[in-house]
Amino acid sequence: MKITNCEDCNNFVYDEESETYYCEMELDEDEYIKFVSASFYNCPYYDPYDEYKIVRKQN
Repeated sequence: MKITNCEDCNNFVYDEESETYYCEMELDEDEYIKFVSASFYNCPYYDPYDEYKIVRKQN
């Protein structure tokens, strides 16, 4: 099983008001429990952060 790394995900964003990171995807109850217990393997919403993705599309 591949373990996803939330720090590398586009959906894991920083909230300046609360000074914390959070997943901006709307998770259902079961998914949320897995997320907070750090057992969220093979996240269906994982989108790797790739700062050059847009540039490749422009070329």
